[in-house]
Amino acid sequence: MTLSLDYAALTDVGRVRRNNEDSAYAGPYLLLLADGMGGAAAGEVASATAVEVLRKLDKPPAGDLIELLAGAVHRANERLSELVEQDPEIEGTGSTVTAILSDGERFALAHLGDSRAYRMRDGVLTQLSHDHTFVQSLVDEGRISLAEAQNHPHRNLILRVLDGRPDSDPDVQFIDVRAGDRLLLVSDGIPDYVHDDVIARTMAGGTPDSVAVDLITIALESGSNDNVTCVVADVVESGPAGEPQLVGAAAELGQGGTGPQHTVEVRRAAGGAGRGGGGGYAAHDELEELRYAPQPPKRFRWARRVVLLAVVLAIIGVSGRAAYAWTQRQYYVGTDGDNVAIYKGIDEVIPGIKLSDVYEVQTLQVDQLPRFRREQVEATISATNLQDARAIVAELRRLADECAKQATPTPTPKPTPKPSTPKPTTTAKPTTRTTPRPTTPKASVGTPTAASSAASTIPTPEAGECGSER
Repeated sequence: MTLSLDYAALTDVGRVRRNNEDSAYAGPYLLLLADGMGGAAAGEVASATAVEVLRKLDKPPAGDLIELLAGAVHRANERLSELVEQDPEIEGTGSTVTAILSDGERFALAHLGDSRAYRMRDGVLTQLSHDHTFVQSLVDEGRISLAEAQNHPHRNLILRVLDGRPDSDPDVQFIDVRAGDRLLLVSDGIPDYVHDDVIARTMAGGTPDSVAVDLITIALESGSNDNVTCVVADVVESGPAGEPQLVGAAAELGQGGTGPQHTVEVRRAAGGAGRGGGGGYAAHDELEELRYAPQPPKRFRWARRVVLLAVVLAIIGVSGRAAYAWTQRQYYVGTDGDNVAIYKGIDEVIPGIKLSDVYEVQTLQVDQLPRFRREQVEATISATNLQDARAIVAELRRLADECAKQATPTPTPKPTPKPSTPKPTTTAKPTTRTTPRPTTPKASVGTPTAASSAASTIPTPEAGECGSER
């Protein structure tokens, strides 16, 4: 039996961001989502580059699905590296990649970053991908629970992304997919604000288009401050293939795509707020008309303005003192010269107001850290309190020690030459006294020492992560 996909791709810039750094693509053989990062236009470039390279896989696959996906991800990484060389200002940009490729019988998944892939089967939602984040590594090590990971202050720290560096290897695997399943790819703007139970209920009914609209709407109404993108696809028996859909930064930078651009208008009108409120989406023209409609003249406008200004200044004075007092109860980890330091305050700049001071300078140097941790410290890592900040420093110190162990070669013992034994002469046979040699006890091969046992429980940084390049 040949399987095909009935799909929909949808994206929204969100309520906070001015530009969309997400890109997504859905076609007969390929589902793909990329979430760019890096600031300015760099995140858009990274996600658009990933989609532009990988979407060429959307054709009847000729060869092994795993090799095709892995090769395409590496080509996208090489292309991003070329762009960074041409424009050094976008150094540090990157993108997640989550892609599902099918040949009509088998399905394979490639994943890099913290975007997610889900499968809905018989009412049960299963996460197919594994987050490449700092918090997920703590969960894997048993140091925190899944419930604690949901509210961890560093849950957005990503360990592996497509960034143009040679160690950007994706997780690639075959996945179990059958007719009747529903597949979902989402950027972190959805699972960070929408619980899996809500995602499962939304995925349980409707069409791929309606599910995509509902998921994005729920995420925005739940306070998501990121770009929000999803790809929904039903796995069906062989049927007519739809037109490919390209949305987000890849469509904008490419002057359109192979399919229509979809966006969701947030319900802003009072009558349409909330789900099931009976209202529809506020049309763009209607909002503009209301915004620029002439207003009737007001009497005593100047007096009202004076009173309003006085009230506003009073509120600003009170709230300003309270806000400053709050900032002085915050902590974060950053750099002080070449060393890691704990700061008291917040990492923001307001002319004339000093919002942070160095609280503790550590002996740990920034260059001793693995590359990803070094970049995170240079960008500052927020902490919930002083104890949390010291815990972060302790974790950084442990990782630096692991890098130091990897950098120190183990000396190879040289064999000791045996002394030559003089041959006895034939003239005399001296009487030799045999002196027993002291026996050196050998350590049991099967019993590890306490030091080696403790070291084996410490996770080492990934290959290529250690190094002093900055």
